[in-house]
Amino acid sequence: MEFTIFFILFIVGIFIIITLFNLFTVKSKQLTPVPTTVTFDGNKAVSHLSEAITYKTISYKDKTLFDPVPFHRFLTFLHETYAQIFEQLEVEVVNQFALIFRWHGEDASKKPIGLTAHYDVVPVLEGTERNWKEDPFGGKVENGIIWGRGTLDDKTSVIAIFEAIQYLMNNHFQPKRDLYFMVGFDEEIGGEKGAKAIVETLQAKGVQFDFILDEGGAIVENMVPGVNRPIGVVGISEKGFATAELTAKGSGGHSSQPSNPTNIGKIARAIAKLEEKQFEGDLRGPSKQLFEYVAPEMELGMKYIFANQTIFKPMIENILVKKPSSAALIRTTIAPTIFQAGEAANVLPEKATAIINLRLMPGDTIKDVKSFIEKTIDDPDVQVSVTGTEATKVSSTNGWQFQTIQQAARNVYPEAIIAPYLMFGASDARHYDLISDETYRFLPVHITSEDLNRMHGTNEHISVENFLNAIKFYIELLKEVNK
Repeated sequence: MEFTIFFILFIVGIFIIITLFNLFTVKSKQLTPVPTTVTFDGNKAVSHLSEAITYKTISYKDKTLFDPVPFHRFLTFLHETYAQIFEQLEVEVVNQFALIFRWHGEDASKKPIGLTAHYDVVPVLEGTERNWKEDPFGGKVENGIIWGRGTLDDKTSVIAIFEAIQYLMNNHFQPKRDLYFMVGFDEEIGGEKGAKAIVETLQAKGVQFDFILDEGGAIVENMVPGVNRPIGVVGISEKGFATAELTAKGSGGHSSQPSNPTNIGKIARAIAKLEEKQFEGDLRGPSKQLFEYVAPEMELGMKYIFANQTIFKPMIENILVKKPSSAALIRTTIAPTIFQAGEAANVLPEKATAIINLRLMPGDTIKDVKSFIEKTIDDPDVQVSVTGTEATKVSSTNGWQFQTIQQAARNVYPEAIIAPYLMFGASDARHYDLISDETYRFLPVHITSEDLNRMHGTNEHISVENFLNAIKFYIELLKEVNK
């Protein structure tokens, strides 16, 4: 008995020693900031973004609604506002509205880096116009706020990049390697004619980037429990996007004599099983790396747990799956979005269909998803088809490329923790995976959860301070690249 107690105490002691050792030896992964000293005419830059917003460069899912006139006018605005850039850099137009700029560097043996952004925006949802405090295409600037569609997604990035290039040119900056700046015009509907065509154009010329930076993560508050500082998340991968269609067919008939279950009942039961089962959470890949970067900055209790991820992994996963925002970090998500069946109240439908949107974790394949759904539903009367794309490749956080982005962000936002993460939505960046060793996603602005809802919603806006900081970030980034 005494031996057993001694053995248990010994094991507990070893456990405490190991976990405390991990706690007190975990080192910060944050680079020391060198606060930016960049100064420029902020009022002039703000006026440029304000005007950019007035051009209704809207991408519609129904492509027959496309109006080329605002796109032509926007490009004319760019050409007139940034004439120096168009004159001094090599410029190529792709599919009328996409642009490629090349700034020749001193050393042709070095791989280039590229910045990309898009100037198309989503439409204002019909019927919500009155809910806007300001005209969504007015570009009004008032009380330190710039209002309008595109202020967060993604004209801020476009104008900030142009302002940064112009600043560097005026300050006699000479890049050591080629720098490319790509401007897309249809990101909101997949980027087929913009980013994808740009990639095909550059691929034909044999261009291979060291890294690409696109929009994506941002600097956000209250993202991780136990962390009081803002976290700047840099997307190193995008989740896949898949559509599952569940179909049940059979004889219809009069509703007075229903079969059991009906086609609607079969689909409803299938969805209920999927929502109850869910994919298993697994803290791995980019999400695991997020917490490795954040753990050293946590309060003591949470730091203890996350400094010992291997030991407490089941506990951490159990905590994360309880909230939709954190659950999406560690598992492929299931979201039923469309249900179609029936035409009359007294007639049983001969066919019922449900559409499910899934966002795939890196490593999960379309085949895996289809197999999971079929096994979970376990109903031969429900046919399952799955189409879509899998997650993008996972870019490295170990090389100079990620550290360059991290350093530039810290220089502008020294209070922020900069960390890698898994991006839930899609961006043009996925197209650039073909011609870039590493691909990153980061919108260099400080935003709130309310801002995220406004990005494609009502009252989209950005603070002047945020916009000016975005310009500073791109200047710092290009300066860091030159080191």
